[in-house]
Amino acid sequence: MTSTAPPVLRVSEAPWSTVSWSAIFAGAIVATTISLALLFLCAAAGFMMVSPWSGQGTDPSTFAISGAIAMIVVQWVSSAFGGFVTGRLRTRWESLHQDEVFFRDTLNGFLAWCVATLAVGVLVSSSATMVARTGIQATATVASGAAAGISLASAGSEPQGADPTAYFIDLLFRAPAGSPGPGQDAAPERLEATRIVVRSVVTGGISPSDKTYLAQIASARTGLNQDEAQRRVDDVLAQVQAAKVKAQEAADAARKAGALGSLFVFLSLLIGAFIAAAAAAIGASFRDNVPRVV
Repeated sequence: MTSTAPPVLRVSEAPWSTVSWSAIFAGAIVATTISLALLFLCAAAGFMMVSPWSGQGTDPSTFAISGAIAMIVVQWVSSAFGGFVTGRLRTRWESLHQDEVFFRDTLNGFLAWCVATLAVGVLVSSSATMVARTGIQATATVASGAAAGISLASAGSEPQGADPTAYFIDLLFRAPAGSPGPGQDAAPERLEATRIVVRSVVTGGISPSDKTYLAQIASARTGLNQDEAQRRVDDVLAQVQAAKVKAQEAADAARKAGALGSLFVFLSLLIGAFIAAAAAAIGASFRDNVPRVV
C-alpha cells in the first residue's frame, strides 16, 4: 500500500520588489528636511541660551544637557515622520501573511531612516569641512604671526601674548615698585628661564640646580635678595603647575563630554531607527485599511 504525500501549495512571488524604494526615498526626504529644520531651531535656541557677558546665560552643564535632549527630540520626531510617510506611501501587498507584511513595512521604515541618516551625515560633514578649512586658515594666520613674534623675540623685542609662559616669566623678573633694577638687556636670561619653566611643565618637576639658578638670575635682575628671589621662584613655579593642572582638567572634562555626547548620539540613533520602523508599520496599517474604490 502506497501513501501519497499531500500536495504542496506553491505561491509565486509578486512581480514587484519587496522594497518600496520610492516610498523609502520619500520618507527619507521628509526625515532629512525635518531634521535640518529642527536643528536650525535648536541652534537658535542655543544662541539665545548663551551670552558673552559674565553672569548671564546658561551654565555649561545645563547647556550640554539641553543640547543632548534637543538632539534626541530631533532624531525621534524626524524618524517618526519619515517612517510614517514611508509606510503610508508604499504599495499594497496582496496575498501575504500579516507577519510578512509587518516585517516588510518595518524594514522599509528602517531603510528610510538609514538613507535620512546618511544624508544628514553628509550635510553635517560638509559643514564641518568648511568650518575646519576656516580654522586651518585662521591657524595659518596665527602661525605666521607667531613666527614673526619669534623673530622679534630673537631680536630682543618679544611681543605680548606670543608665548603662553611669558606672563610667568614677567612675574619672575618683575622688579619691586621704585627699584627699576639693572638696565642690561634681559632677553638672554628670559629665554633661558623660559626653557627651564617649559621643561618643568613637561617633566612635572624641576631640579634643585635649575631652581637655584632661576633664583640667582631673578635676584640679579630684580634686586631682591636670594631668599626673596627663591620664594618668588617657588611662587611662580606653583602658579605654572596650577595652570597646567587646570588645563589638564579642562582637557579631561572635554574628553568626558565627548564620550558622553557620542553615547547620546548612538542611543538617539538607535531609538530613532526603532521609531522609524514602528512608524512605518503604523503608516502601512493606515494604508491597508483604506477601502478600495470600485
